[in-house]
Amino acid sequence: MSHPSSFSIGIVGLGYVGLPLAKLFLEKGHTVHGIDIDANRVNSLLKRQTYLSDFSRSDVKDMFTKNSFFVSSSFESIEHVDAVLICVPTPLTENHEPDLNYVIGAIKSTLPHLQPGQLIVLESSTFPGTVDNILLPLIESEGFVVGRDVLLAYSPERIDPGSHWKLEDIPKIVGGVTSICTERARQIYESAFSNVVVVSSPRVAEMTKLLENSQRFINISFMNSLVALCEAMNINLWEVIDAAGTKPYGFMKYYPGPGIGGHCIPVDPIYLLWAAKNYEMELPFIELSQQVNDKMPEYVMEKVKRHLAKSTDGNHILIIGVTYKKNVNDIRESSAPTIIAGLLESGYKVSYHDPYVEELQIGDCQLKSTPLTARNMKNYACTVILTDHSHIPYELLVAHSPLVIDFRNATKHLKDRNNVIVL
Repeated sequence: MSHPSSFSIGIVGLGYVGLPLAKLFLEKGHTVHGIDIDANRVNSLLKRQTYLSDFSRSDVKDMFTKNSFFVSSSFESIEHVDAVLICVPTPLTENHEPDLNYVIGAIKSTLPHLQPGQLIVLESSTFPGTVDNILLPLIESEGFVVGRDVLLAYSPERIDPGSHWKLEDIPKIVGGVTSICTERARQIYESAFSNVVVVSSPRVAEMTKLLENSQRFINISFMNSLVALCEAMNINLWEVIDAAGTKPYGFMKYYPGPGIGGHCIPVDPIYLLWAAKNYEMELPFIELSQQVNDKMPEYVMEKVKRHLAKSTDGNHILIIGVTYKKNVNDIRESSAPTIIAGLLESGYKVSYHDPYVEELQIGDCQLKSTPLTARNMKNYACTVILTDHSHIPYELLVAHSPLVIDFRNATKHLKDRNNVIVL
């Protein structure tokens, strides 16, 4: 069976996963139809503007140069594609249960335009059984037979925003409902990715993503659980981790922080925990890790209050960084808004600086990122580093702030930091 050298790819969801994926397929010579129900995103792209920190305006312009990138809020273009890649959010409900409304909505909007022979791939993080037990029946309820009329697979996204990794060099996991589904998904992804790893089923692929992020969740949580102990023992935990990292085998560095944020690490383990409970099983490591991380914002606030009371009479605090990780503009699951809200409620005056977030809504309070200057720094009794963005003038912060509390060890390269307290 022969296949074209280029494909027409439909990508539903043009966020942190979908837009980089679209860019990669375009670079490899394919046609991409991008679909997003967020009209602001669509309009931004049509105006050649960016909304992701990893994308410059030039990057967006380049995506349109070959007239092979089409963007819309309509699903009609699915009628003309070879594959539909679903890259929509999978958040948690208020009860900490999986919320698949975006996924189900995307599939339901796709179905009226689905054509025989097309491939559907879910890339969003989810629990094992989503493809088999939810997507497959939904598709077949419209009269399609998966594996014959249309093809269905799961391929977890592994994008690391703000990192040095090129998307095409991150191995792509693929698991289809049938062998034909798997083979077609492999062909599609091999046209863009350097390495495609085939697994035996969608369930294995779904579990792979949860395992990857649950491992990180548990290990970061373990480091967070050592923070208070090392502080009581007057031990620099960062120094300990770096020393342990010199071991050439068996140890991987994980670092503490004010909390675990983002669209995957805080969420995926809870999906796995929920799935385990459906089988009447427990995952105590995840439960304990969640407890540790839920306490980190409170630990941060108490530490700031304690040291501020000892060092100065002022109550104006400057927060550095509100995104969940450095060099991105994503505040999903970030602990910073919780910490800022708690400090405001305690009667402190709080400002923030983040080069990636111009405005931040905290309850009824609208905050704007404040510029960093030597003169401005004199206004703050304490500077608190929550996110270690690369282009922050840490020398200026330390030189002009009476007290710096560094929860990311971002000032470790500075020689003179007598006024710095590290997490």
